[in-house]
Amino acid sequence: MDRNPSPPPTPPRDEDEEEGAGGDCIGSTVYSKHWLFGVLSGLIQMVSPENTKSSSDDEEQQMELDEEMENEICRVWDMSMDEDVALFLQEFNAPDIFMGVLAKSKCPRLREICVGILGNMACFQEICVSISSDKNLGQVLLHCLYDSDPPTLLETSRLLLTCLSQTEVASVWVERIQEHPAIYDSICFIMSSSTNVDLLVKVGEVVDKLFDLDEKLMLEWIRNGAVQPHDQPQEDSEEQRVFRIVPCVLEAAKQVRSENLEGLDVYMHILQLLTTVDDGMKAIVQCPNTGKDTWNLLFDLVCHEFCQSDDPPIILQEQKTVLASIFSVLSAMYASQVEQEYLKVEKVDLSLIDSLIRVLQNVEHCQKKPENSAESNTEETKKFDLTQDYFHLKILKDISCEFLSNIFQALTKETVTKGLKEGQLSKQKCSCAFQNLLPFYSPMVEDFLKILYEVDKTLAGDLEESFPSLKVQT
Repeated sequence: MDRNPSPPPTPPRDEDEEEGAGGDCIGSTVYSKHWLFGVLSGLIQMVSPENTKSSSDDEEQQMELDEEMENEICRVWDMSMDEDVALFLQEFNAPDIFMGVLAKSKCPRLREICVGILGNMACFQEICVSISSDKNLGQVLLHCLYDSDPPTLLETSRLLLTCLSQTEVASVWVERIQEHPAIYDSICFIMSSSTNVDLLVKVGEVVDKLFDLDEKLMLEWIRNGAVQPHDQPQEDSEEQRVFRIVPCVLEAAKQVRSENLEGLDVYMHILQLLTTVDDGMKAIVQCPNTGKDTWNLLFDLVCHEFCQSDDPPIILQEQKTVLASIFSVLSAMYASQVEQEYLKVEKVDLSLIDSLIRVLQNVEHCQKKPENSAESNTEETKKFDLTQDYFHLKILKDISCEFLSNIFQALTKETVTKGLKEGQLSKQKCSCAFQNLLPFYSPMVEDFLKILYEVDKTLAGDLEESFPSLKVQT
């Protein structure tokens, strides 16, 4: 900023209105125009040249916010959630004032509040478009992503997510972020080092939204983050590159894992998005340590944490989206990297079979839930919720079936024998698997049944009798 922000114009005065009881009110609220105008004027004074060009002795004081001023500006922060107040702030150039504060103030709390107010204002479409079209303000806000203050980073991420969620302006922000490669470094640093769960969740939501909106940006972040080993010749190093993005996502996922299911869901979906492109799969499996870390974390989640045998089946409603993402990533890794050592263990196959079948059993239970069991609601809401639930449960079922069919293809006689002995391949569980895999995965089921005939002819015969469509030559 080369100049101070323009002061808000003096509100037009209507003598008759001011004499009335509500003449000073903002819109239909009880908030005072003149009080708010005074707070904005105070902000301008805080970043005026005589206040910003103080001696080094005053620098520590600049880092702190006067208690009375903090209370007032926090009041504005709360008020800005009201559309009338947000429009009033927009009309009187408040974004320009906040931009001046962000560009000049050294006070973390003040910067956090100003970004927070802008975030509230951006929730209203007209204001969001106006804020997004201001190139200078956009640059200042993106610069806030380099801040070292977690609350300011949190509010900046919230503001960015709000703007990225508006279809009219999303592309503007994607382009701006593409023009600032350093944002990638800042976000990777936050994901890999922060212990602030709220911040990690919001940053994850921003990354997830960016990757979902623009595959080109996702590819750039994958490739730009590839670290070249110093001792490896350039022309021979394609197989040895270390991709930064996945370890950062894994570290954030581990941090939010036990405290925020929605946050874990976000980071699992980021991994799932990475598997949709070749470079993303390379980023996950190319480095042995990264592949192993990814597999171990996801394997632990589905086999030892989510949808366990002592959980009520209905819990799947809470876990369906995160499980779909996890199984999707595991399935992609299993299909593309079966030669990896961490996949060559009988226990891996049997544990995953057990988890996948249990999920399929619970999907059946959830889909049979009677409609009248829901609490009283509007018919439209009930219908929407049931449709959404069915949609997500179907996605989880489809992913689980594809993964299970791949595992069935790789089973050996020894693994099936062990599974029958330990209970992962009981008659009930095999029936559930067949019920869900047929008819789309008939060849895989038939191959499994051939092996089962060698291990337990009675069980295989019972299953074949229960599913007449199977034609197995014994």
